[in-house]
Amino acid sequence: MSVPVRIYLDHNSTAPLHPAAATVWENFARAPTPENPSSIHWAGRLARRRLGEARAKLAELLGASDARELFFTASGSEANVMALQGALAFAPPARRRILVSAIEHPSVLGALEATCRRRPDLEVEVLHVTRGGTIDLDAAKARLGADVFLVSLMLANNETGVLQPVRDLALGARAVGALVHCDAAQAVGKMPVDVGDLGVDLLTAGGHKFGAGFGLGLLVNRGVRTEPLLPGAQEAGLRGGTENVAAAAAAAAALEATLAGAGETSARIGALRDRLEEGLAARVPNLVVHGAESPRLANTSQVSFLGAPAEAVLIGLDLEGIAVSSGSACASGSLEPSHVLRAMGISDAEAAAAVRFSLGPSNTGAEIERTIDTVAAVVANVRRHTGQ
Repeated sequence: MSVPVRIYLDHNSTAPLHPAAATVWENFARAPTPENPSSIHWAGRLARRRLGEARAKLAELLGASDARELFFTASGSEANVMALQGALAFAPPARRRILVSAIEHPSVLGALEATCRRRPDLEVEVLHVTRGGTIDLDAAKARLGADVFLVSLMLANNETGVLQPVRDLALGARAVGALVHCDAAQAVGKMPVDVGDLGVDLLTAGGHKFGAGFGLGLLVNRGVRTEPLLPGAQEAGLRGGTENVAAAAAAAAALEATLAGAGETSARIGALRDRLEEGLAARVPNLVVHGAESPRLANTSQVSFLGAPAEAVLIGLDLEGIAVSSGSACASGSLEPSHVLRAMGISDAEAAAAVRFSLGPSNTGAEIERTIDTVAAVVANVRRHTGQ
């Protein structure tokens, strides 16, 4: 039995390790001595220097005004929890309201839910989104007031790729003295992200989303008073635990290399994504592309093949060597329809048929053509077996 040629179209879940990051990891693996930046001897000093260089480079690439604004965590999810729970610890009684979009990552929604269990005086209000996948900006601005402490809005949705009006909402939030948190995990590395230009106070990302490898989250904190998530002396006392120097250095190398050719790469990937959607529309009847009318990341396409359950389609594509997703990798295994699509007003039946294709720099035109052919065959087969 021949092994199918493998095609990876799940970059929003995890991007392949960037060659620049791979070189860094390899060099650290071959180092003759371990490097703990908390140690006072020569090996510790070397580690602190390398950690500082990575911090400075990442802060620069994300538009932070000072390297001391950037903090390392173990993941993007942890960075979200650190930002939100840490800041909300100091929410005064007069500012009890928190605004959050309905399509945020589970780590954001979970952090707010956990915080409100401990602080029942706080109140979370959900910002609704349109069928196109963007928040209703006018409605969101109308809910801003002097009693709002914090607003949380992602930059790019991990399922649909739809971009959110973070800058516009941040302007309104600043006018009433509210803090703004932005989960930029899906955007960093795929487009320029500048925390100053966005006008947010807290910005989070995860290294594995842009090819740095696992084990690193990023938090840009522009002067917000926060309570430590993990007590300890590291990260200016805001996050205890020995820093992952290799992961930080790999992240700096990966993000710098990725952004160096981001414009050209994004245009090429966008053309491949458009060809994928065009080809699927021509070959597969009764499909819907979610968020197609809204600004999106160039690499992302979430498609519902009506009458073909996503789980069956994913299995069929996997057997043919094509890796895709039904949505957020963090929610894999869940039988519940996507909370993102539900928030957009998509029916449960349509949401249950949604498949996410997320492309990357390594994908080729030939891979997209093979994917179109394979998806058409798999969906037709699934529909035959489900009586659709």
